[in-house]
Formats: sequence, structure tokens, C-alpha cells
Amino acid sequence: MKINIVAAGKIKEKYLTAGINEFLKRLTPFAQVKIIEISEEKMKDNPSEAEKLQTLTAEGERLLKQVPEGSYLIVLDVYGKELSSEALAEHINKLGINGQSNITFLIGGAFGLSEELRSQADLRLSFSQMTFTHQMVRLLLVEQIYRSFKINRGEKYHW
Repeated sequence: MKINIVAAGKIKEKYLTAGINEFLKRLTPFAQVKIIEISEEKMKDNPSEAEKLQTLTAEGERLLKQVPEGSYLIVLDVYGKELSSEALAEHINKLGINGQSNITFLIGGAFGLSEELRSQADLRLSFSQMTFTHQMVRLLLVEQIYRSFKINRGEKYHW
């Protein structure tokens, strides 16, 4: 299986980078995982609603250009559907069984996502109603992808 993580912004904190790298290493036997970063769009101080929309649209277009054609697109979205770890594992497993071997997870930048980008998703996934930094979400995501593979294999990572 090929998994892409398309994200706006770079990871700045060393502890997050170390955690992400650890889970990427653990994922090696299960999937090819590729992280694709784009630079975040700059937002003016005190932007108007039109300026916010313009910034989110520009960033969204750049993010979507990084999604491989035919890839199943899961957009991480605070307004998306919340799934348990088991439900995410089952969803990933069903995609594989149905021949969908390329999945892209998309993480927006600090200002969120445009509705246009959200509408492109095959699945809008929310980790929580709480707010996390987009950098922290990347660590949570790679851990949950790893957990999904372990659950699907019936291994003891998940009790």
C-alpha cells in the first residue's frame, strides 16, 4: 500500500520530528509512506473575510496539486467524521481489499482548509473536537496509521 501525507508547513519541533520518524520507520514493513510538504501561505494581520478565503483557496490548490491522481483522499478536518482507531483500521483495510492501494491524507496549515478543498475529500476525518496544531496532528496521524496496520494484523500494539 502507498500512503501519502500532504501537509502545509514544516515541522519545527525536534520532538515531533523524532516521533514522526519513529512511526515512519515502524510503518516500513506495512506500507510505503511519503510525506510531501508545501510552504504555508502567508496571511496578513487582521485579514478581511475575502483575504482569508483567498489565502485558504491558494493554499488548498497547492495542496491538491500534490495528491496523486486516483488516490483515495482523506482530509483531516475539524468538521469531519470522528472514527475510533478500530474504525479507521477497518476503513483502511476495506480500501485495500477493494483494490485502492494509494491513500493520501491531507493536513492543512495553521489557518485551516477552504470549503472547496474539503469538498474534494473522499473522507473528511476529524481527530477530535479539540484544536491541535497542524504539526502535532502529523505525529498523531502517523501513529494512527501505524496502529491501524497493527490492528488489522491482530498484533499486540492495540490492546
